[in-house]
Amino acid sequence: MSENESIQSLIAQLLSTLGEDPAREGLLETPKRVEKSLKFLTSGYQQDIDTVLNNAFFQVNDAEMVILRDINFFSLCEHHLLPFFGKCHIAYIPNKRVVGLSKLPRIVEVFCRRLQIQEQLTMQIAETIMEKVAPLGVAVVIEAKHLCVMMRGVEKQNAEMVTSAMLGVFKSDPKTRSEFLDLIRSR
Repeated sequence: MSENESIQSLIAQLLSTLGEDPAREGLLETPKRVEKSLKFLTSGYQQDIDTVLNNAFFQVNDAEMVILRDINFFSLCEHHLLPFFGKCHIAYIPNKRVVGLSKLPRIVEVFCRRLQIQEQLTMQIAETIMEKVAPLGVAVVIEAKHLCVMMRGVEKQNAEMVTSAMLGVFKSDPKTRSEFLDLIRSR
């Protein structure tokens, strides 16, 4: 049995255990669709950060803050396998080089496409940028809604979780951190 067939068999078994008939018309293709969906939503496990960055580094002479805000994302909660989604805001202060702008959302995507908790996701993004770009500092703020909070348990549809990771000068210098937070709040 192939890996795909194995996943599909487990999904059919799950449907049956939940009291459904996996052979009914509306569910006939569901195991195949769920298998394909789960593989896409967890494709970050197969991605390599260095390949994603593709050596897209460029020399600069100044050290002004670079901010990319409102990076939309979706991920899966590792506790309930339910989606959480929102916006990620990233800033860094270059240390003689910058990274191609499109690489920041690509880093976010690599880690979003894994089973996650938001706290870990925030730190993974920040630590990866710190390690690979080697800036003077990195700041990451994520604002997200979690379907595990909205649809089950406490059922609070408007609750939004905010997490942050501050490294380097964003951690050591309150003025730098404050400037970043003010800039991501301004619209």
